[in-house]
Amino acid sequence: MKGKESYTGRINRKLNKKLHIIEVAAGREKADLVLKNAAYVNVFSKEICQCDIAVAEGLIVGLGNYSGLEEVDMTGKIVLPGFIDAHIHLESALVAPWEFARAVLPHGTTTVITDPHEIANVMGGSGIEYMLQATEELPVDARFMLPSCVPATPMDESGAILDYHSIDSFYDHPRVQGLAEMMNYPGVINGNSATVEKIVAAQAHHKKIDGHAPGITGYDLNAYVSAGVYSDHECSTVEDALEKLRLGQFIMIREGTAAHNLEALLPIITEQYADRIMFCCDDKHPSDLLELGHIDYIVKKTIQAGVDPILAVRVACHSAARYFLLNNRGAIAPGYLADFVVIDNFDDFHIEKVYKKGRLMYADGKVRDFDLPEIDPYLVKQAHNTFHLASMTAENFQINRPRGVIGLVPGEIVSEDRGYASAIDTEKDILKMGVVERHHNTGHIGIGYLQGYGLRSGAVATSISHDSHNIIVVGTNEADMAAAVNRVTENHGGIVVVDKGEVKAELALPIAGLMSEDSLVNVNRDLEAAKAAAFELGVSHGIDPFMTLSFMSLSVIPTLRLTTRGVFDVLTQNFI
Repeated sequence: MKGKESYTGRINRKLNKKLHIIEVAAGREKADLVLKNAAYVNVFSKEICQCDIAVAEGLIVGLGNYSGLEEVDMTGKIVLPGFIDAHIHLESALVAPWEFARAVLPHGTTTVITDPHEIANVMGGSGIEYMLQATEELPVDARFMLPSCVPATPMDESGAILDYHSIDSFYDHPRVQGLAEMMNYPGVINGNSATVEKIVAAQAHHKKIDGHAPGITGYDLNAYVSAGVYSDHECSTVEDALEKLRLGQFIMIREGTAAHNLEALLPIITEQYADRIMFCCDDKHPSDLLELGHIDYIVKKTIQAGVDPILAVRVACHSAARYFLLNNRGAIAPGYLADFVVIDNFDDFHIEKVYKKGRLMYADGKVRDFDLPEIDPYLVKQAHNTFHLASMTAENFQINRPRGVIGLVPGEIVSEDRGYASAIDTEKDILKMGVVERHHNTGHIGIGYLQGYGLRSGAVATSISHDSHNIIVVGTNEADMAAAVNRVTENHGGIVVVDKGEVKAELALPIAGLMSEDSLVNVNRDLEAAKAAAFELGVSHGIDPFMTLSFMSLSVIPTLRLTTRGVFDVLTQNFI
């Protein structure tokens, strides 16, 4: 084990690096790497410049005419700063963070701002620590915003409750940027002390506070912003975005798997607003990462819509870097990280190479090898042991009184109140749904009905059920519902499709019931097979069988949701 470096030793080491940087920048020593004849996007002068780009100690040290120990000719190529995702939940990719890094490097992403509230809802502070360790020194920098709402509402039974005391020590971590999306906007607007004190604590550490306020306007929005919420990624109209922008908020334009806001917000991607606009995905599922891409996909769509390419690139890197005070990235200039994306041209936008801190990490269609992070064995064990519940039987899902019917709305995650039902009726597409508490073995099972899902036989269950991530199951009969829940538990999490007691398809997600340690390709293969099995059993093709189901327990989205305590009316804040 290496001894701890002394303060003097650390200063001397940094001094020697700095002296080397100065010598290279001054042209007195050869650079570690030189990108020769590079046409690059200058985000400051808003033009394409051409010269050599010199790199030493992982930093850009000079722009001009340089020689290097390694020289790469960039003639005919365009060099861009590495892209930044301003808001994402890494857990949404269903793979471990190192697999996520492998997936997004080919798309030019070199930094992400992640909110680990999914795993925090399962493991509390240990989940945050797991993700911090699991992202250490990856070739994609993971910066963290601390979860603000665990659980999302008092109606949820999550694996932990995090007040401001529980997260306060994490602000000292060098990769923590602030407080993540404040979803409890009613708590802020109404002056709930427990909610507002999280904002006060973040400000005491001089950190950013991100927002989450769909449709909030007028006095309520003034109250929300005045409390200290600096950004929003929930804008779906130009009017909504401009109102927030005019009040001083930064706008994150979201284009992910569940929400698509880019097309609606294209009119604000102009020179007038660019410095206060960022791109984000929020969530990105395996098939989207494999088939569409990441931030590069948003940049390409933006350019294809007629936005100036240099402007689109600035929004994809520089704006987020400035907002999050990441002052050494988001640009190609001396003193900035040597994070480069090399493309052929703006029309095709084909990414040929990606450098991270001057190291070539992607080329010729392949991601270069990198060391995996070391995670505390205790945290690894804890992350793989998050299911604490008894085995289910059909009797657990039988009920003796009418329950509320949650109606799906095509293409939306909002729901409708469809009245009450007393039994499953597949002819009317009325299915039984349950949410099984899995964190503390309470035995709580919320039961209701779902209409619009389309299942004709069997059951579907998943441990991804936002945001508390209990097990949510829907079925045409109680026996298959129980079998599906039991199989999810046996796998320590994941997705299961069952028919007549037989597992038709499954995806195991043993890391907190949210992520797999398998490759993205294999996870996507199993996920698509599970989708196919669900569709074969009748699930409507217009919906995602698992994403749709996962949102049916999120008790902050109108109208009805199902929690472990029963069917909940979000608008009246009452159980029905």
